[in-house]
Amino acid sequence: MRWQTKWLAAAACAAANLILPAFAAPPAHRIVSTFLCTDEYVFRLVPRGRIAALSYEAVDRNPVVSTIVDAAAGMPVIRPSTEAVLARKPDLVVMYAGTNPRLHLSLNRLGVPVLDVPWANSLADVRAVTKMLGEKLGTPDRAAALLADMDRKLAAVRRDAPRPPVRTILYEPQGYATVQGVTEEVMQIAGLVNAAPPAQLTRSGQLPVEAVIAAAPELLILGGEERSGSARAYAILHHPAFKALQGKTHMEFAGLTPLLCPGPWSLDSGAPLAELGRKARALAPPKGRPY
Repeated sequence: MRWQTKWLAAAACAAANLILPAFAAPPAHRIVSTFLCTDEYVFRLVPRGRIAALSYEAVDRNPVVSTIVDAAAGMPVIRPSTEAVLARKPDLVVMYAGTNPRLHLSLNRLGVPVLDVPWANSLADVRAVTKMLGEKLGTPDRAAALLADMDRKLAAVRRDAPRPPVRTILYEPQGYATVQGVTEEVMQIAGLVNAAPPAQLTRSGQLPVEAVIAAAPELLILGGEERSGSARAYAILHHPAFKALQGKTHMEFAGLTPLLCPGPWSLDSGAPLAELGRKARALAPPKGRPY
């Protein structure tokens, strides 16, 4: 039987200690990314001619959530659905693991190859994911270059970080103040330590304005642009109660888009964070002297 012949051939090779050549699959030539955080990777790792589409979030300006919003202008984008993905005739779809499960299931049923990208919870994870994608997408050199650039920025941020660490609260629209994963690691490298009191955080990660004032951090980073719009979510960043922190806390708006999706580009926020920490330290009154 045919399977017996194949099995005997394989056994003969193993017995003779022969190494069978491994044939790598050719790289995909029509790649579709369906999620902002995979857009960030695919755009950087894959030549434009091999990108069939990114998600619409890559070029969205209402609001801007992408670090490639300018560089990716003019590229084909989709709102991920089975129909929209299939219309691009992909030979590989790159998705973040756990996102859009119905689309994932549909593509699997239709036999469309899907590459699931795991979420990175640390810079060590970022390295592993970047190397994996470089191999899977056929661009290991680009992946190595991304990591080398990340390491250069990492060294510069460590060199310029204020010491001892600056007590900091990162306060975002709707009062979110939970910091973890790559964001927390980048903050620590930049010489900042999270001062949001854990006991005051709600189950959803929000921190009441009163708790921010009571914590009196050395640095209060208001996430977003100062003129970020009139939506109710941003109103809390302009709360008049923050005037109570004047003379105690350095407060500044800062756009930290590179931290939305964990990747080598996350270190682009390192230098601005370290600079904010240095400003806060420079403006702090000498110890022992009242505010």
